[in-house]
Amino acid sequence: MSGPVVTGLGVIAPNGVGTGEYWSAVLRGESGLGVLTRFDPSGYAARVAGEVNVDPAGRVPGRLLPQTDHMTRLALIAAEEALTDARFDPAEVPEYGAGVVTAASGGGFEFGQRELEALWSKGGAYVSAYQSFAWFYPVNTGQISIRHGLRGAGGTLVTEQAGGLDAVAKARRHLRDGAELMVTGGVDGSLCPWSWLCMIRSGRLSTVADPRRAFLPFDRGASGSVIGEGGALLVLESAEAARRRGGHRYGEIAGYAATFDPRPGSGREPALGRAVEAALAEAGLRPEQIDVVFADASGVPELDRVEARTLARVFGAGAVPVTAPKTMTGRLLGGGAALDLATALLALEAGVIPPTVHIGQQAEPDLLDLVGPEPRELPLSTALVLARGFGGFNSAMVVRRG
Repeated sequence: MSGPVVTGLGVIAPNGVGTGEYWSAVLRGESGLGVLTRFDPSGYAARVAGEVNVDPAGRVPGRLLPQTDHMTRLALIAAEEALTDARFDPAEVPEYGAGVVTAASGGGFEFGQRELEALWSKGGAYVSAYQSFAWFYPVNTGQISIRHGLRGAGGTLVTEQAGGLDAVAKARRHLRDGAELMVTGGVDGSLCPWSWLCMIRSGRLSTVADPRRAFLPFDRGASGSVIGEGGALLVLESAEAARRRGGHRYGEIAGYAATFDPRPGSGREPALGRAVEAALAEAGLRPEQIDVVFADASGVPELDRVEARTLARVFGAGAVPVTAPKTMTGRLLGGGAALDLATALLALEAGVIPPTVHIGQQAEPDLLDLVGPEPRELPLSTALVLARGFGGFNSAMVVRRG
């Protein structure tokens, strides 16, 4: 039985707004990382991020601008592109046949920052600031649903960097239950002083000031993650519905699994490997049938080591090409895995593996065949996308060429 297929992509990233612009930048190895400009970072230990600076005027209806924050505007832009790419016509879908499932993580901090500033300057805004925590999680889903009349199943998943894959998996379940079309994935944005301080306190952010040296997953100089904003939204349809509509097929969601790491200090092994093996089993594939792995690529040395050893155990040392295009965007929280998934689909279609930039000396050269700063052209049929979220979330998704 065929799995659901992706028929539309909408990408918004630090190195490219729009799928075409982003993919061209990736193939050039063009990074969107730089010193923060959204606010003055001089008083913070970490100063490098992946920003998306786009004027929403003309891209987002004017009536929505005062009702939305930066994250939601980015999501609305990505959703519009994805639905246009899929040639979505609401008249072709039953009234409750199309829905939205997205991922969220840190985006609500910007809304909360504004509310706190109102509290500090005017007083009396305490309730609104408190409620912002409950407000921001479903906002992308709600605004996309309202704007495009997608009145079917909906939801928001909060599993940090793993959320983009988890959202696609939930959308897949809705298709199996009878939905005809789902908009899914994740777009996040949390670059404000409040969120920045919280993320620095996690101890996982790189404090290197040079954007070319700040985010170096699988490198001997790795010192932590760099946070970015943006992500990707995908239009997901059943294979039958896609055939009926005659739309373009980027690829098939062939397998998925999620696991949760054991309690720190328990002495038990991380659970990423179990997620990989279960996703392969659902796809009906053996490890040697995977053509490329899109790594989670934390940039935190001990986490990169776990991932490298997991891949070597499952696939064999150096047996499968591994890439980390997020070296050009940073880790996009709830939007990161969805962007990797979109990138994997574009790679399968083009027959080219995107580069991993800025890497100097690999920390695990005997374990990984890490694609370097130049794209690698290969015939590609399958890809594995990995994602791990802060707190122990692991997700793995297998995609086949359309």
